[in-house]
Amino acid sequence: MPRVQLPAQNTRRLAGPEKAAIFMLAVGDEHAARLFRLLDLDEVKELSQTMAVLGRVDSAVVEQVMSEFGEALAATGGVFGGFEITEKLLRRVLDPETVELIMQEIRGPAGRTVWEKLGNVHEAVLASYLRNEYPQTVAVILSRIDPAHAARVLSHFPDEFAIEVILRMIDMDIVQKEIVSDIEETLRTEFITNLSRSAQKDNFEMVVEIFNNLDTSTEARFMALLEERNREAADRVRSLMFTFEDLRKLDSSGIQTLIRNAGNDRIALALKGASEELRKLFFDNMSERAAKILREEMAAMGPVRLRDVEEAQQYLVNLAKELAANGEIVLLDGKEDELVY
Repeated sequence: MPRVQLPAQNTRRLAGPEKAAIFMLAVGDEHAARLFRLLDLDEVKELSQTMAVLGRVDSAVVEQVMSEFGEALAATGGVFGGFEITEKLLRRVLDPETVELIMQEIRGPAGRTVWEKLGNVHEAVLASYLRNEYPQTVAVILSRIDPAHAARVLSHFPDEFAIEVILRMIDMDIVQKEIVSDIEETLRTEFITNLSRSAQKDNFEMVVEIFNNLDTSTEARFMALLEERNREAADRVRSLMFTFEDLRKLDSSGIQTLIRNAGNDRIALALKGASEELRKLFFDNMSERAAKILREEMAAMGPVRLRDVEEAQQYLVNLAKELAANGEIVLLDGKEDELVY
């Protein structure tokens, strides 16, 4: 099967921590452990965060990144960054308690700073926590997160509490750095860490995650059985599921981001079982040359196993969810998320 070499500019779009994460994953446990010992705790946290959300990296990108470190490593293959491998590496160089703290922070809401993490906490959850704080403290917090997110949080407060917060934001002077630091530390230790420890999936979300990982025939069989026993529950599960064909809901920017992160081999296999509408969406968001190469690659495959196609499609679905969780794409879900141009 022909393989497409990614253009060199792809590595120039990678940030320093991303290149370092690819390098650490590519050199293996032993060498990575030695390098970790040379880093301070903040550097370990930043690098671990990046490694944990890296996902699959195409071998062509790895080769280009490694060439920056030395010709001897230029032919390294693809790597996969994830929570498990990151934790395994950390446990080789840090005590268990420190590893647990780092992993809790990584597994919590996405973001490098406390304020970025708060921006990824659902507004209802954040409002529930802040409702027990002093209005002045809440005013400081809302003034430091994205205004749109702050507005959603504010709308969940009782009217009297909300107006108290608004008045304090209006009258707020420059807040001393020490006070902000204290608030950050409290949020980190009492809210974000506990959130990552105690967050429980909704029962329907748990079932949906399982259904999303079933093959098509098994999923259809279980869904039919669920409909027989509890039609309302079946409808709820179906409404929450995000399938491969739902990628049609991505805008052009989202599809292009997905294409850049997925690699041609996965896309070609996944599109073998896709609708014409979805195939066209992918092809329309590629250059003419890239689309031609992909079509040739799909034709060269010939007949492929249904299981392989479904695995490739599920990979793209999971990748889309990861990119959405990181704020790189937007997954549209129902009427509330429709875009207006």
